[in-house]
Amino acid sequence: MTAITANRKAMSCAKQDQSKRRSLRWSLPALLLLALCSTYAQSPAPMNMAAKMIIPLHDGWEFHEVGKDVWYPATVPGCVHTDLLNNKVIGDPFYRDNEQRLQWIGKTDWEYQATFNVTPALLQRQHLELVFAGLDTYADVSLNEQSLLHADNMFRTWRVDCKSALRPGANTLRIRFRSPINEVLPVMAKLDYQLPASNDQGEKTSPYTRKAPYQYGWDWGPRFVTSGIWRSVALEAWDSARLSDLHIKQDELTRDQAQLTAAVEVVAAQDMEATLSIERVAKDHATVARAQVKLHAGVNQFALPYVIYQPQLWWPNGLGAQPLYRFSARLFVGGVQIDQATTRVGLRSLELRQQADEWGRSFEFVINGVPVFAKGGNWIPADSFPTRITRERYRQLIQSVHDTNMNMLRVWGGGIYEADDFYDLCDELGILVWQDFMFACSMYPGEQAFLDNVRQEATDNVRRLRNHPSIVIWVGNNEIETAWQHWGWKQNLPARLWVDYLKIFHGVLPEVCAALDPSRPYWPSSPSSNLEADPDSQTMGDVHYWGVWHAALPFTDYEKQWPRFMSEYGFQSFPQLETVNAYTLPADQDIQSPVMLAHQKHPRGNQLIREYMLREYPVPKDFTSFLYVSQVLQAEGIKVGAEHWRRARPRNMGSLYWQIDDCWPVASWSSIDYFGRWKALQYYARRFYGDLLVSPHVEAGNINFYIVSDRPTETPAQLVVSLMDFAGHTLLNMKTDVRVAALQSKSYFSQPRAGLLQGRDTKNLFLHCELLVNGREVASNEYFFQPFKQLALPRPQISTAVAPTPHGFKVTLTTDRFARAVYLSLARGDGFFSDNYFDLLPGQPRSVDFRPRGRLALADFRQQLHVRSLVDAF
Repeated sequence: MTAITANRKAMSCAKQDQSKRRSLRWSLPALLLLALCSTYAQSPAPMNMAAKMIIPLHDGWEFHEVGKDVWYPATVPGCVHTDLLNNKVIGDPFYRDNEQRLQWIGKTDWEYQATFNVTPALLQRQHLELVFAGLDTYADVSLNEQSLLHADNMFRTWRVDCKSALRPGANTLRIRFRSPINEVLPVMAKLDYQLPASNDQGEKTSPYTRKAPYQYGWDWGPRFVTSGIWRSVALEAWDSARLSDLHIKQDELTRDQAQLTAAVEVVAAQDMEATLSIERVAKDHATVARAQVKLHAGVNQFALPYVIYQPQLWWPNGLGAQPLYRFSARLFVGGVQIDQATTRVGLRSLELRQQADEWGRSFEFVINGVPVFAKGGNWIPADSFPTRITRERYRQLIQSVHDTNMNMLRVWGGGIYEADDFYDLCDELGILVWQDFMFACSMYPGEQAFLDNVRQEATDNVRRLRNHPSIVIWVGNNEIETAWQHWGWKQNLPARLWVDYLKIFHGVLPEVCAALDPSRPYWPSSPSSNLEADPDSQTMGDVHYWGVWHAALPFTDYEKQWPRFMSEYGFQSFPQLETVNAYTLPADQDIQSPVMLAHQKHPRGNQLIREYMLREYPVPKDFTSFLYVSQVLQAEGIKVGAEHWRRARPRNMGSLYWQIDDCWPVASWSSIDYFGRWKALQYYARRFYGDLLVSPHVEAGNINFYIVSDRPTETPAQLVVSLMDFAGHTLLNMKTDVRVAALQSKSYFSQPRAGLLQGRDTKNLFLHCELLVNGREVASNEYFFQPFKQLALPRPQISTAVAPTPHGFKVTLTTDRFARAVYLSLARGDGFFSDNYFDLLPGQPRSVDFRPRGRLALADFRQQLHVRSLVDAF
């Protein structure tokens, strides 16, 4: 039983601000506004002026299967799958082939309840409301057997008056969740058509329900159709008025000043006079705007303008710092503070520049006047059960994105609107967010009730997220426009479904964005040309390219694509052995075993990995080697695409590969596996997404040495190109001083391929390219004259020297011969290597830091350290 008492500490009353406000200077309008506010005549204050109270209701929950008598403890926020797991009713859903045994859970109704105490004093408050930040999904809410709410959207916030149902003492809150599958099947049975749902791995019910699509299964994720209280639930107590929204609008921004407006929404119980104060929350709190306002019963909107001088601009990762300003709105009635809301913003200008040029129409993000090449990947929910994603887990993943020189994540439309922690961390680390609305690979209903539900969903999430500087675009959906045109839907489905599509993605969603967040662009689909051309056009808009992988085209086909913005492309790999061990028994460790196939959701996935692998490499000698080579294969393939699209700047201004993370342990397109372990691709990304890239490329018989710069200023440098053999001998060394132009890609040096080789055997040679700034290497790359299969690579002898560091160990590696894709791992234990899957050259030692997870002695680390290169896999 959870006790709620009225004597909990409420918000403190306002104190007079004594600071000298050295950090802000008043604008004339603000001074006039302050003078007016100081002379207003107050109306009599309402009798009850207590501050709003927010009382979390997260304790004392229990749940049961409807129709059965056994109740179990429940965790809120949470879901039925994790609650069953915590009570040992089911095994780990991710282990072996347990997924198929657990499909009954999504077809079952569940009930949750909690009992809490309410004091007579609390019942005297004028308004008592239950606020649910997330109910998944079809939920009937009752309090003391009185029906309060019928929810039907996982993505909405639900607020309901509950005062009439409360009573002194014990109160029972009960929520019955109806099966999302069973709820929809009768609706579908009445239709003369079926809405397509390409990745729904079951009865295709997902388009009819506003719930995370990926939980119905995808070609990288399992099918766990959840139910539960997946975000916070609280009891709110307030009297005369409450703050319901604080939006900081950026009216004009220069390097000298930021003209801002605090748009404040107040819900009032009656007509009254009040005071609104806007403060900058810093070491010295400073009031930046203050106004007396007249409140009317209902929803009230107020705009308080103010100015910040010499603003610190917020920049994407790699272009500058990410200063953040915190502002607070305080609401006073009768001189007493009754509510407060706080938010955080970054000051930056934003433009999605689409201008006619020689290749069609550009598609580039411009931040603070600087065109930004978007480098990053696609983000999916980091767990099938999103309440298990902690802030620390978000931080580890987004820090990894930051540390590998990325500046953008696309929050894909088949997942969830992520938790506030996700966007907070992107703000702090300079990661731009391409934000899809949660629609993907399906057609959707167009009935008015569904449209109204979607409108409120969009309203809730745009209002929640619009203060985040990291978010730079709202996008209607994932792949529906191209699916209608190219997946057979247009030919085989009723035309009215396209009309319904237009209602949502060219009606409801852009209307919400225009009304609530006109500062950001809206784009209807990804990929899209905004209905002006084929959705897969490479002359405008964004592109998803899947000829590599789905069509089994070679990696070199990437270089035939010239989009304006590449927002999806990818290739699969297996996770490393430590991750595979978490979901298999030793007997399962064959890629064609039932368990390994259960953790490969693409129907041709393992076949395609093997097919591509055998084009490039010999057959790996064992299971562990197969896993390792698959990661190198993936990394090398994506490197081809990423470098090509960076070389194509400014024709192409984005490279977002599919995908960054996993929602469970699986063979997939991810570069970071479910447990946070970096695959080879994540290490490669740090190199091919560096702010300076040297990229040799053969064109018309010449090897052109491109340098790509994302730096906003010119960089004096030296380009060093060495022709070497695998024994480490330098056969030819060429140096040229260059002035690397800012924000450009171009070839700075060119040599005829035949002239470089002069008849030498290409199986024994490679080019090593370095870019030096002030004598220090800032970028490097290798070029091989033959595919790996044709190279006469020797078997190197790699030596290691290990020394302790304050946070772990430093490993220094040397080799007697060229070593390809050197991979460091531990026989037992776990941790993070600062670098991995790199080429090691004779005479060029390389140091790698290792940070263990948990305690690890130096002697044990030396014993467990395993180093291999690619030739060891065959």
